[in-house]
Amino acid sequence: MIRIRAVSGVPGLPAVLLFVLPGVWCGLVLAAASVAPGVRLLPALAVAPAIACVGSGRRQCVLASGATALVALMSEAVGQSAREAEESLGTAVAVLAVVGLCFWMAGRRAGMTAELERTREIAVATQRVLLRPLPARVNGYAVAGEYLSASEGARVGGDLYEVLATPYGLRAVLGDVRGHGLTAIDSVAALLGGFREAAHDEPELTGVLARLDRSLHRHLRQRSCAEHPAVADAESQNPVAEEFVTLLLVQLGDDGTLESVNCGHPQPYVVGPDADGERPRPLALGEPLPPLGLLDDADRATPAHHGVLLPGQALVLHTDGLQDARSTSGTFFPLPEAMAAAAAIARIGGAVAAAPLARALSAAALRHTGGRPTDDIALLVLHRQAAPLPLRHRRAALSGTPRH
Repeated sequence: MIRIRAVSGVPGLPAVLLFVLPGVWCGLVLAAASVAPGVRLLPALAVAPAIACVGSGRRQCVLASGATALVALMSEAVGQSAREAEESLGTAVAVLAVVGLCFWMAGRRAGMTAELERTREIAVATQRVLLRPLPARVNGYAVAGEYLSASEGARVGGDLYEVLATPYGLRAVLGDVRGHGLTAIDSVAALLGGFREAAHDEPELTGVLARLDRSLHRHLRQRSCAEHPAVADAESQNPVAEEFVTLLLVQLGDDGTLESVNCGHPQPYVVGPDADGERPRPLALGEPLPPLGLLDDADRATPAHHGVLLPGQALVLHTDGLQDARSTSGTFFPLPEAMAAAAAIARIGGAVAAAPLARALSAAALRHTGGRPTDDIALLVLHRQAAPLPLRHRRAALSGTPRH
């Protein structure tokens, strides 16, 4: 499975306080007017509808606050002189004018809120097309992931991922398009479409890499022509200088055979038992290739790295937004330590489970950044189980709930 979060949230006043604040304001104005009878404070009652408009944003609250202000004004008008009565009448007109203006503004706000909700629904649908939910298992491997968007209110960014069952085994891609947010979505779509085709067609990972590089070049040339229609010859453009993508391709066989191609991407981690214990450790992939879009023919022909993922081990792939995440004080995210702590939390039936591991590591990153990472974060966990888990443990692993 994959969990995608839009990292946002604006702290505000409690909802009940927003509704009662206009009445509280009217009470304070009346109290101040009684304490200082020589000071003209009653015109301040006209502020009550504005408070309701800014606070709750509902037309009913604007009308109720306006009525409250008028009732308060009338209670003070009893026994007033002719001049004071004229001043109170002027205040009443001001209250009615503010009520009318705030009533219109509240209607506009409601319409904009509804439009924003429709836009969010479209964004969610777009996310499900681009970053499809991952299956819980692929070719005997448990799969889980997390995605944190740095753009407030967005669910799609510049990071991409996919895990597929192919004739050549499990194939996964994790990438990071230069930049994040809506400007990177078209490149993400082009690369994911290319990977979903090439992963099934190409017998070698280097073939998949070459196909993706060509897809990115073709996409950037087309975008360059669209942005500069006066230039007729698309091939004369140099889109590679405008955008590049760091990318990690992984292939896992049924027997744990691992092949990978790293194009300027952070090294993945291996979590699980081996001769050195169970401490999370980076997987040595040698010297990485240049990012996608900056490759030459020799790079595309570089053989894939080979290794083995042992039973019980999990491969954790992540974008640089995770290791480069900073706290409010500027401290970098302690990835190895956080991964070790997440692995300890994610133990189910004596072994690390994929979904709890991904969830715990993502939660640690959110805590470190105060809930607002400055870059998109994507991570994938591919876990090779040592043996079938008991039923109760399998249910816990699929739900992402740790069970010790």
